[in-house]
Amino acid sequence: MFKTTLIAAAVAATLPFAAFAESMIEVHDAYARSSGAAAKSGAAFMMLHNHGDTDDRLVAASSPAAERLELHTHIADADGVMKMREIEGGIEMPAGGEHVMARSGDHVMFLGLTAPFEQGAMIPLTLTFEKAGDVEIEVMVDLERMPSGHGMKHGSAGEGHKGHKMAQ
Repeated sequence: MFKTTLIAAAVAATLPFAAFAESMIEVHDAYARSSGAAAKSGAAFMMLHNHGDTDDRLVAASSPAAERLELHTHIADADGVMKMREIEGGIEMPAGGEHVMARSGDHVMFLGLTAPFEQGAMIPLTLTFEKAGDVEIEVMVDLERMPSGHGMKHGSAGEGHKGHKMAQ
């Protein structure tokens, strides 16, 4: 009995590390915005890191905060006007790389909000990666944040990593 338990424990202990070595996604500084209380849509922004040894791809997002979510980007049309478009095929996450999801760039679009985004509220968000699978995070609504640099805010200790999560 003891030997079987010991072997089972050893096998179980190695499984998370094998998945961890293959692909590890880290999410930093996630926040969400909408244009106001009557808004029917909103967006989430964040920094994604792939600390794994394998390329991955963000392929979908879901949340009870909206009827549907899409991965969006801004593209200039023939007249140079920026327009939002859904990203077909997802967002590449090269091994050891990072991807900024910021205002006027790539972002998670919430369509058909189920309730208004209220300042300071936490919104559950599931990011689905091709290899890492689902990464569940809580995204703080920050209606006051202004874009700066790459769209990320780095405050005092503990403030700059709200919404931080790793997939293993």
